[in-house]
Amino acid sequence: MEKNAELILEGKTYSLPVIEGTENERAIDISDLRAKTGYITLDDGYANTGSCKSQITFIDGEKGILRYRGIPIEELASKSTFIEVAHLIIFGKLPNSAELRNFSDQLTNSELLNEAMKHHFEGFPNTAHPMAILSSMINAASCFYPELLDPEKRDASFDIQTARLLSKVRTIAAFAYRKSRGLPIIYPKPELKYTANFLHMMFSLPYADIELKPEVVRALDLIFLLHADHEQNCSTATVRMVASSRANLFASAAAGVCALWGPLHGGANQAVLEMLEQIHSEGDDGSKFIQAAKDKNSGRRLMGFGHRVYKNYDPRAKIIKKACDEVLSKMHIKDPLLDIAKHLEEVALKDPYFIERKLYPNVDFYSGIIMRAIGLPVEMFTVMFAIGRMPGWIANYKEVMEHPQTRIYRPRQIYTGPTVNSYVPIKDRQ
Repeated sequence: MEKNAELILEGKTYSLPVIEGTENERAIDISDLRAKTGYITLDDGYANTGSCKSQITFIDGEKGILRYRGIPIEELASKSTFIEVAHLIIFGKLPNSAELRNFSDQLTNSELLNEAMKHHFEGFPNTAHPMAILSSMINAASCFYPELLDPEKRDASFDIQTARLLSKVRTIAAFAYRKSRGLPIIYPKPELKYTANFLHMMFSLPYADIELKPEVVRALDLIFLLHADHEQNCSTATVRMVASSRANLFASAAAGVCALWGPLHGGANQAVLEMLEQIHSEGDDGSKFIQAAKDKNSGRRLMGFGHRVYKNYDPRAKIIKKACDEVLSKMHIKDPLLDIAKHLEEVALKDPYFIERKLYPNVDFYSGIIMRAIGLPVEMFTVMFAIGRMPGWIANYKEVMEHPQTRIYRPRQIYTGPTVNSYVPIKDRQ
């Protein structure tokens, strides 16, 4: 039975369709509101606005549920790999053995950058942030594939372009890291799998490959997997907005990188680590800090707790907490920051102040500690997030392109500036 909502405005009643998703999410369709009434809605930050229909990711923040294509994140984290999940998110299904082998081969065949791109890297100063390099170089890489600008060829080669972007993003990221350290570039090795190859390019010496510890490879692969998609967040919505103009895949992804760079989005795990380092430097175990965090005038904020979506325990946080314990134990690392993090979590989960406000640890709370243990510098944390989120950006781009009736994103506004005015010559201005 078709459902409708009624809007009474200036004495007139308007019928608006009610849309219901497969998980009983409900929305009032206001697509024709302005045409019917002359009014628009005002929703600062789009917190209550659905910008699209999507089949990729489902989140229930109240219950702490996250599923990729219907599969719980807990199952994928324990049984799958990042590349298998990337295939699931982008193409809508878990690959069989032949499909996975073909997808992996495509990634291997696409891992090298055109040698001309080395000159672009050389143009950045050593002080350049890796996210600036990443976004710039993703855009630059598109220049070597003119078919990206031809809609017919672009659609026909989407699988190849997907593999190119997903593979090259880690090569670019590793090169950006080496550039920031003044180190020579390490080329990928085709015999290594995705995450192991990335670590090789990051940390190997020119004449000596690093030992790739399985627990380290698995921990970073898990971080990528847990970040692979997360519904319509700031960066994903940015990718869809750019894609709605029919921009190419690489340009849309580069825009996503720029959105992710912001400290309110992708920089959260860096903020957690900086908070833990501050607590440690002050000789605190976290007890004083957590008391100060409850005082809004103290200037102290408990980072890594609470989430815009989750009003329960972030399911990714439970998974990554266990992984954090395991990787530090196997690497025989005793990290005082981990002890502080555990103490903060223990206290906060029992404190009425945090319980009432539903402030639970999120995925950023532990991911920074793992990356620190692996040896990644703080400025690379958001880059790891970008690599992990790439499948979700690609999948959302694909959804936009597969629905040609999608209109270009064009939000409205309520103008609050001055009314009609006149130009005053400079000699008469006060």
